[in-house]
Amino acid sequence: MAQSGDYDDINNDDDISDEDISALEDKPSDSNMEETDVIVVAGEEALAPDTPVYRLRLSYSNETFLAIHKGETLGNGSWVLVPTRYGKDLAQIIGPVQRKNSSSFSEVARIERPASAEDLDKSTYNRNQEKEAFQICKEKIETHRLEMKLVSVHYLLEEAKVLFFFTAENRVDFRELVKDLVGIFKTRIELRQIGVRDESRVVGGLGVCGRAYCCHAVSDKLKPVSIKMAKDQNLSLNSMKISGPCGRLLCCLAYEHNFYNEQRRLIPQEGCKINYDESLWKVIEVNIVMGTVKLSTEDGRQISLPSTQFEKIDGRWQIKRN
Repeated sequence: MAQSGDYDDINNDDDISDEDISALEDKPSDSNMEETDVIVVAGEEALAPDTPVYRLRLSYSNETFLAIHKGETLGNGSWVLVPTRYGKDLAQIIGPVQRKNSSSFSEVARIERPASAEDLDKSTYNRNQEKEAFQICKEKIETHRLEMKLVSVHYLLEEAKVLFFFTAENRVDFRELVKDLVGIFKTRIELRQIGVRDESRVVGGLGVCGRAYCCHAVSDKLKPVSIKMAKDQNLSLNSMKISGPCGRLLCCLAYEHNFYNEQRRLIPQEGCKINYDESLWKVIEVNIVMGTVKLSTEDGRQISLPSTQFEKIDGRWQIKRN
């Protein structure tokens, strides 16, 4: 999980400066997004082709990862015990991995064993304890007047430790808070500051498109998103339109960026001049999604052509002849 970064409120004005809009970008302290809570198998010998590989999810962070298990076949939705950097914990099987030639297959965890009935009972008990611990910690945060937002609480399955995840704009001195929590819960306490994107991934919700957050329902791998991606897609630099509820740029900008880059190589860009029908035309608008290019001449004539009508010959764009 990432450490949180600073975020300043942005005016919802279309005429927004690059300096202001840059506050929507991921901060340097958010750059550790690929850090995983799972302990991967290091230096593992090449796995046999028939070794079962599964995709799992940690319920408390919504993080997914690959894991191997050389025992009995594990069904979708079943629970297993895996080692994490906090201690052994439960993870749920999403399903088996069919294609094993992906580069991500080089980093896998090892499933220790399927969860027992006792494990599941204890997990259910812990969920109830987490709700109570959340309220207690929230009250203590208010008592100490700390500038932090509690996101979630998690009890480890096989270790006497309680994890408290929170977000904050700046570093927080929570030493007195930890003392209070230790006195109440009589166990090890660990507070971990996460980023605002991580909070959205954990909590979930609906985006401006009306669908579940991409980071929660589509992919848990949080990749940095830049303003350049929004500009390349000719989007309005209005913070309300290009940022998500987390206050950062929409994840879908990164998903679609490669498509826009590939398409731009296949059509002339704005400002390009093309000789056609004994006149000099200038590209004034390119619509990647619609696949159209609008051109105009100095005398005011305009035409709109499909992007498939253009071809590049000897480094110069031309309009195909019928």
